[in-house]
Amino acid sequence: MFKEEVLDRFLRYAVIDTMSDASRADKIHPSTPGQWDLLRLLEKELKELGLEDVNLDEHGYLLARVPANKEGLPCIAFSSHVDTASDVMGNGVKPRVVRNYEGGDIKLNSKYTIFASENPELESYIGSDIVVSDGNTLLGSDDKSGISEIMTAVSYIVKHPEIVHGEIEVLFSPDEETGFGMDFFDTSRLHCRSLYTMDGGTRYVIESECFNAASVKVHFEGVSYHLGAARGRMVNALTMCSAYVNALPQAESPEATDGRYGYYCAHEVKGTASSLDLEILLRDFDFDRLQERIKALKSLAKTMELLYKGGKISVKSSISYRNMAQASANDPKALEAVFEAGKALGQPLVTELIRGGTDGARIAESGIACPNIYAGGHNMHSRFEWVGVDAMNDASLLIVEIVRQWAK
Repeated sequence: MFKEEVLDRFLRYAVIDTMSDASRADKIHPSTPGQWDLLRLLEKELKELGLEDVNLDEHGYLLARVPANKEGLPCIAFSSHVDTASDVMGNGVKPRVVRNYEGGDIKLNSKYTIFASENPELESYIGSDIVVSDGNTLLGSDDKSGISEIMTAVSYIVKHPEIVHGEIEVLFSPDEETGFGMDFFDTSRLHCRSLYTMDGGTRYVIESECFNAASVKVHFEGVSYHLGAARGRMVNALTMCSAYVNALPQAESPEATDGRYGYYCAHEVKGTASSLDLEILLRDFDFDRLQERIKALKSLAKTMELLYKGGKISVKSSISYRNMAQASANDPKALEAVFEAGKALGQPLVTELIRGGTDGARIAESGIACPNIYAGGHNMHSRFEWVGVDAMNDASLLIVEIVRQWAK
């Protein structure tokens, strides 16, 4: 029903350079000019659909509203982020459509191939269309698939006034991949009772629970001396940092955990032998356990100071986002509408945990239920990323049906 439109939108959006820059995002928002290009295009397209309440603010948040066509119905919202990740190059994307996929491996270029043996989900797309990159960049399905699905569904709803609905809000935001996505957004601007982020992956997967997340900055201050006269005097900040990181439990690292297990992740180091900064990312589904991890890092710092006399270690922590499960539990209708919509469409929806977070996790802190809905992408943040057009079509259908369910 929506295959050609959602594909056309995705191909147009994918080629716009929107890779975000974490080193700038706390000062400049959006962090890269290309994000403005896509935001202004979306602003234009929403206005062309006839929407009058369309606002793009100075921080790059695009909020638009489809007015209700029946009084007394709740407002719901759909959201996606415009930026793409920087894990591999996210600009200069050249999407390619594999028409009528016949099965087997998909060669991206002379160097890189998507192997069917490593992507069992490909089998369910035999006979349909798949979008890949040229292997030199990521594809940008995270989250331009979500944007395409929302825009396709909203276009359909606007053109079919027989679909009864309350007010529908659309929110497109920048810099989600940097962790600063919602830092400058005032959630009181939202009218919605529930907001659905179209930022998931595998088709038919719905996520309503995510990690609690914290970022910990550890500063190591060593004692500098000429290396030829360093014995008994010098304290090497690099050595302290190495010992500190090695003391973190390997069994509680990202590469050693799955399911509901949380972790410590030494993420970034900058500095020299005299002074050094370390960033550690903490994740846990239990908030009390996350706090315990923070305390453990502070205690470890004190221990390291005793081992490296003269060296100083300071620890500062901040909460990045909270588990969005509670907001969904407080308003069961948010998930009920999704699964009733799936049943009406014959989509075999399943629930999974997010071993990560979304902009919805930040919004959920205000009490708004924010389930995350599949957008159809696979191998996100990599050059092997791909998305099935059938999945994007199904996600667009699901959005429309969720609107219908809320009208009931």
